[in-house]
Amino acid sequence: MNRAALVTGGSSGIGLALARMLHEEGFALTLVSRRAERVEAAAAELGAAAVAANVADAAACERLVAEHRERYGRLDVLVNSAGVGIAGRVEDLPAKHLDLQLGVNLRGLFLVTQAAIPMLRESRGWIVNLASIAGTLPTPGLATYGATKAAVISLTRSLNEELDADGVRAVALCPGFVDTPMAEWSGIDPAEMIRPEDCAEVVRMLLRLSPYARIPQVVIERVGSRDSDIA
Repeated sequence: MNRAALVTGGSSGIGLALARMLHEEGFALTLVSRRAERVEAAAAELGAAAVAANVADAAACERLVAEHRERYGRLDVLVNSAGVGIAGRVEDLPAKHLDLQLGVNLRGLFLVTQAAIPMLRESRGWIVNLASIAGTLPTPGLATYGATKAAVISLTRSLNEELDADGVRAVALCPGFVDTPMAEWSGIDPAEMIRPEDCAEVVRMLLRLSPYARIPQVVIERVGSRDSDIA
């Protein structure tokens, strides 16, 4: 049976680029996104299954993994790409914006991964977590977003330790500004940004490693960027 992958945030941006790469590599796919019309359009392009779900909802996290298992019976790669970033200084950020970023970027990623671990253990699969260079540097104005991504990096390393004996490997991708809708606010010319396909090529390389090698974290810098160039 073909290998299978599950991609949250799979309707656009980095998640869609990763889904396209996995399709090229022969994976059967489940794409997940909050808006049904967008995820269904992306899934139609790739011959994938579409699941409309908000990973901020715990029941939805269990449901989307269960639907993938029912359809394919296996999971070789989990991509946690669903994410949200809201600008705001610590002293000004409303609690609802704090909760939204924590709920999607950290809690949702945690719960989807938790539900997927049994299948990943069976396949000795990969967990690909979309973090950010913002999780590795001070991020004034995006402190909450950066904090959630730092937590994702930490969680990724803990997953590697907990699942080492099972052959499950996890990586945190930490790109700078990528040409996606989320980065439009930066004012940087999209032509000068990292391409979503660059992130996909990094993951393609990881999938070619022997079972005895893993790379727990990859930082992708934007050429010509400064330390404060975050995404």
